[in-house]
Amino acid sequence: MMIEKLTQEAIKLLKALITTQSFSSEEEETALLIQQWFTERNIAFEREHNNIWAYNRYFDDSKPTILLNSHHDTVKPNGNYTNDPLHAFVENGKLYGLGSNDAGGCLVSLIATFTYFYEREDLAYNFVIAASAEEENSGPLGLKSILKYLKNVDFAIVGEPTLMQLAIAEKGLLVLDVSVHGTASHAAHPNDDNAIYNTLQVIDWFRTYQMEHYSEVLGNVKMTVTQIQAGKQHNVVPSHCDIVVDIRVNDKYRNEEILEIVREAMPAHVEVKPRSLHLGSSSIPKDHAVVQSGISLGRTTYGSPTLSDQSVLSCPSLKLGPGDSTRSHSANEFIFIDEIKEGVALYIKILEGIV
Repeated sequence: MMIEKLTQEAIKLLKALITTQSFSSEEEETALLIQQWFTERNIAFEREHNNIWAYNRYFDDSKPTILLNSHHDTVKPNGNYTNDPLHAFVENGKLYGLGSNDAGGCLVSLIATFTYFYEREDLAYNFVIAASAEEENSGPLGLKSILKYLKNVDFAIVGEPTLMQLAIAEKGLLVLDVSVHGTASHAAHPNDDNAIYNTLQVIDWFRTYQMEHYSEVLGNVKMTVTQIQAGKQHNVVPSHCDIVVDIRVNDKYRNEEILEIVREAMPAHVEVKPRSLHLGSSSIPKDHAVVQSGISLGRTTYGSPTLSDQSVLSCPSLKLGPGDSTRSHSANEFIFIDEIKEGVALYIKILEGIV
């Protein structure tokens, strides 16, 4: 009965979160809703910026800690919405609204799970729940900014929509700004050093080059040219052509290693600058107790190609949550009510298998 009650309260919280605008870096009001959940249940919490975190009542410094994390910020709705994105309503078993699937359903399910374990005195682990901000824009005031306050974290469950399957690894992200130089000239005259033509060779390298190390969980490193810009006038050959490269890094490489490989492969007229190096790949061993607990309940393991707050964690981490990643950032976003019910129940069963 307690689990059922917590689940219904979690769904009510999710509806309130949906109706409260919380674009990345603008999460003040949803942070207040999360605070209200803890206040009403006499759970002590801390807040910095728009991040909220809390520990179980009988926290013991001698025990390792499980971090339960998900985010309460959202992307801005795309132009294809036919529903009001900030209107929460249920139709045919689906709860509609911006952030319902990514990652509101995960967040409220983890909050309910934390609340379920909060009063337990017989735990082998401590729990800390962190409802984080700025996940969608990888902002500086998100989860990374509060990690210094989180005690004895042994491993983490990061709530993202995985259909409650076990994402035991996640690709990292490395974004490169690449500038290919050439010689500026009038378009009417011969020029064997056209920056745009030089860029074709660079693009082809990113298109065809295969990193040596393959990951059984995450596959190959994937490099994709996603933007290109050059020239301002039709009759002027530009001095440079700029491209942006999105690189999804498997667990066989650090971002710094990928950057070095790219730089060594580029000719002298190419300049490569990383936007950041901290969004690395992450994983948890398949034989880890929490993974084995999930497998014993019929869950399958896989590698996730999408980025989450796992990228800022240094501890082993498992991505797991209700909802479907393919619905994230889509128009008329939704999550099934039954997915939330399953999420709370499975989170609790998986954790009971180890605590």
